[in-house]
Amino acid sequence: MSYTALYRKFRPATFEDVKGQDHIITTLQNQIRANRIGHAYLFCGTRGTGKTTVAKIFAKAVNCEHPKEGSPCGECETCRSIAAGTSMNVIEIDAASNNGVDNIREIREEVSYRPTEGKYKVYIIDEVHMLSIGAFNALLKTLEEPPEYVIFILATTEVHKIPITILSRCQHYDFKRISIETITDRMRELMDTEHVDVEEKALRYIAKAADGSMRDALSLLDQCIAFYMGQKLTYDNVLEVLGAVDTDVFSKLLRKVISRDVPGVLDIVEELVMQGRELTQLAADFTWYLRNLLLVKTSDNIEDVLDVSTENMMQLKEEAQMIEADMLLRYIRIFSELSGQLKYSTQKRVMLEVALIKLCTPAMESSQDALLDRIRAVEEKLEKGMEDVRERVVYVNGAGMEGEYARGQDRDSGRPAAAPKLPAAIPEDVQEVVRNFRSIASEASGMIRGCLKKARLSLGGDNRLLIVFPDEVSESRVGKEESIRELETLIENRIGKRVEVEVRHVEEGRHFEDSFVDIEKKINMEITVED
Repeated sequence: MSYTALYRKFRPATFEDVKGQDHIITTLQNQIRANRIGHAYLFCGTRGTGKTTVAKIFAKAVNCEHPKEGSPCGECETCRSIAAGTSMNVIEIDAASNNGVDNIREIREEVSYRPTEGKYKVYIIDEVHMLSIGAFNALLKTLEEPPEYVIFILATTEVHKIPITILSRCQHYDFKRISIETITDRMRELMDTEHVDVEEKALRYIAKAADGSMRDALSLLDQCIAFYMGQKLTYDNVLEVLGAVDTDVFSKLLRKVISRDVPGVLDIVEELVMQGRELTQLAADFTWYLRNLLLVKTSDNIEDVLDVSTENMMQLKEEAQMIEADMLLRYIRIFSELSGQLKYSTQKRVMLEVALIKLCTPAMESSQDALLDRIRAVEEKLEKGMEDVRERVVYVNGAGMEGEYARGQDRDSGRPAAAPKLPAAIPEDVQEVVRNFRSIASEASGMIRGCLKKARLSLGGDNRLLIVFPDEVSESRVGKEESIRELETLIENRIGKRVEVEVRHVEEGRHFEDSFVDIEKKINMEITVED
């Protein structure tokens, strides 16, 4: 016999088996007991919450020969035929593929015939919002005044698309998203029945990933069990199958962001991509992680609200002391926007990296929350200066050698730092490169070419060409060994000589002219004078 998926194998057969929709089940059972059955019902809610299942149980209950407290007995001939899908009294229609006027006209013709067995003919129209306007109009009159033996049950995930004239003729039932606890309990019960060994933490993660859908949870569980057939299903196994990321990785990523370590952040992304992690899920889970951190930061006694272990709670409390609430709000805003964009993006990795660089580099944004973070970044720089952390300022003297100055003063004498001096002579090889640099840059590969558009040129010791960028991100891109090698090859091909290239960036809060000599401007001025 072929294998049956868990969500089909364990589909509820009675009202008592339906989980998480007690408000609807109680109402329907009371109506059946009191014989106050309506003629039209509208079941709406997100996928996998039990709309079609409840509709089928209701159809069995109203036709059951021996109902028990408003529920079908499941044993009589009528219940068995409805469960098997052979009953002529229950007609299930998929409106997604039968959405035309002719399909509804067929229903109007059929309702004139009484049921061959049982009390009611029940029409279950799934995804009813897919009906055309003409089909809705054709259904309207029948829905308003059906024969006493006909019941319509309309099911939809998008109730806002249904005309108000249809809504006003139905009893409206909203199916809620099912809680993590309810889904976890149900899966544990089914795993005991199936004799499958599963970690509690693994079940809770699957329940969380299902986003309130019991069917999604059982499908994910089925997938994980199949991958690790015959083994105990652990939390790490589930993360591996679903392409998800452990919270320890989020903690590591957040600490890199807080320290504004762009290369470190990009290294983590590279590692996750190579592991085959799903980036859309990563963005959603990291947003949730930041949300938990914000709650810990802004509330007391939050342990009962957050669904995290004791170890994770201690980690969150530690990180809450490392970050301000306004920074968290900015991070959540950026990643919330990213989650929506990733669904339709073909360059998910690039968009994720850009979002993380934004977190590390508040200067890239001009919003109010980013301005607060920018001020904080400047304050951190000043604080480091007060602790006598010296900033390296590269200047070129007459002999073309490098030196170091402390912030604002000469390191040895304590006098104010001198401005970088113009070299006595710029080597001819470097001059030739400078004259042709913009055309050389245009031949570079895509990302390098874009960064070089905002680069400025200076001279280093030992006749090195300094390529200076206004930001650390561009420096990290072009400063890679393979990128520098590409530039040196392009220069060698153009001028026939080898010139060593070095990449730098202007320190935050300083200007290019404070630290470097603009040799490009000097050489271009000399050319203009000669002309």
